Amino acid sequence: MKKIIKNKKLKSTRELINTKTISDQSLRLFNGDEVVFFVIQPQNLSVMSQENIGAKIFALTNVLKGLAELELICLNSRDNFEENKVFIKQRLEKENDPAVINLLKKDLYHLDQIQTQTATARLFLLAVRIKPNDQVEVMSLIHRIEKLIKLQNLQVEKADKEQIKNMLAVYFEQNVTSDQFEDYEGMRWYPNDIEKSI
Repeated sequence: MKKIIKNKKLKSTRELINTKTISDQSLRLFNGDEVVFFVIQPQNLSVMSQENIGAKIFALTNVLKGLAELELICLNSRDNFEENKVFIKQRLEKENDPAVINLLKKDLYHLDQIQTQTATARLFLLAVRIKPNDQVEVMSLIHRIEKLIKLQNLQVEKADKEQIKNMLAVYFEQNVTSDQFEDYEGMRWYPNDIEKSI
């Protein structure tokens, strides 16, 4: 007996993650909403006094209280090598050749060094969801939010298209090594004049 496969429309990856397109200033969703991201520059808290840290926390609290539509996102903006390290440790237990053991130990040390150097690599974002009926005043709303954040002495910048693509790559696949993300798969292989016409 054969299974009957119903003709069911499969969703695209973009539909699954609810991302219609990325504009120069926002992430546009299929439901009509736009999400604007502000990148907060992290501060080195280890060199600040307790009072200064308290003031920074209070300032961020004021920003979050002042805007109901604001969401806070924190991402690791570094590679995670834990699986690699587990694999190397398993290989070390099984390996008999001293030269290979030496190389594996050096690999393990190198991965530890990378993780130590990037241990504080975090990406902090404030996301503002703009509903379709707010579209008349999008730019003024964005400027008002940016001004409100800067008034609290937080270093912030509105994320551009490349920063949004980078953030999505970190969020969905922990990809922090790519320098540039293409708008279309294989775009880098097209001549520049064809790229402009797309």
